[in-house]
Amino acid sequence: MEAIQAADFNPKFRDEVAELLNGYDFSNCLSCGMCTAGCPYSDIHENQDPRKFLRKVLLGMKDEVYADPYIWYCTMCERCTIECPMNVNIAALVRALRGTWDKDKIPGYLQTIANEHIESGNQMNVGQEDYEETLEWIEEELQEELGDPNYKIPLNKKGAKYFYGFNARDIKYYPNELQATLKLFYVAGIDYTISTKRWDATNIALFTGQTDDFLAISMPLWQEVADLECEELIVTECGHAFRSMRWGYRTYWNGRQYPIRHILELLNELVKEGKLKLDPNAITEVVTYHDPCNTARKEGVYEAPRELIRSFIKNFVDMNPNGNMNYCCGGGGGAMAMPEYNEIRKAKGKRKVDQVVATDAKIVIVPCHNCMDQFNDLNKWYPEKAKSANMHMCSLMERALIMPEKE
Repeated sequence: MEAIQAADFNPKFRDEVAELLNGYDFSNCLSCGMCTAGCPYSDIHENQDPRKFLRKVLLGMKDEVYADPYIWYCTMCERCTIECPMNVNIAALVRALRGTWDKDKIPGYLQTIANEHIESGNQMNVGQEDYEETLEWIEEELQEELGDPNYKIPLNKKGAKYFYGFNARDIKYYPNELQATLKLFYVAGIDYTISTKRWDATNIALFTGQTDDFLAISMPLWQEVADLECEELIVTECGHAFRSMRWGYRTYWNGRQYPIRHILELLNELVKEGKLKLDPNAITEVVTYHDPCNTARKEGVYEAPRELIRSFIKNFVDMNPNGNMNYCCGGGGGAMAMPEYNEIRKAKGKRKVDQVVATDAKIVIVPCHNCMDQFNDLNKWYPEKAKSANMHMCSLMERALIMPEKE
């Protein structure tokens, strides 16, 4: 091991990084190592030590910092911050450093997704005609399924109570998922709308740290909610979409104010109010629940989903740890869009696999599209995980939904 030469330190680098974080005082760091102890992956693979990475920043080892794979290995899950006695946010540090990267040197296809989202208005680069045709197809399917030939998806409805922002995967790959959600909305009789102008709530720039891209992607959607004069923005089962919408709104939005909630918070409310009735005997399998880091740890939404689960699932077994202490699935921080790090992502996922297997669950509720892709890969990589199915909450609720009798 080579000795660290003090002559190589760049004293100004620490101040440069602090400025990226709005003048953050790094003297808060006690060098205690609790961040490394809290990171679920510090012992899984090399170059996954938050304390060591932070010390490089504080010592001014600029070249070593930018050469450290940790910048892109970190899933930005913030579990290290939960353990830190001084609340040093290493995920924010990582994002800030990523934001200084030349865009053409960002790993994987993260920047490609950002560019396409800015150009097309959605991360899957779905054309307007394809988008509207998919909505029409879903509408026709629901007319038949609901036995209501007059059913219409409420599009661009001004003054609706809820504006529903979702994930472009629901249009390009999983329209049945969107169909299940809209079925729940129909049965509950809520006043909502979907925009044909801006509808994708995701933002890959949450992971790249490129602020100009982040604003170019999310600002038009916040503006669309305001233009339609909706009372509230509801975000789909997608952790990074929810985090992007709510954190970005708090940080950058200065227009008309409105609350932003996760769809599971709304669905739990609708069940408690009796607007949605679920058969408590419909789901007989053992079920567990995955807490997406962006939803639970970063935005504090983990009690409402469990209250919802317990309202209709008898055999619920929680993972340990859970809630804001739960482990990242290994696919966060943009890892799903960096295939060169797939082996790292696979190694991290084993910790989540062990969590699931310990519950003996046959169904894992995965309320996040990004996490869902990781969980599906875990089913391919690990036979013990393949024994459990991965489902969004809305799809599971649809199985238990008690349809009201028609008048």
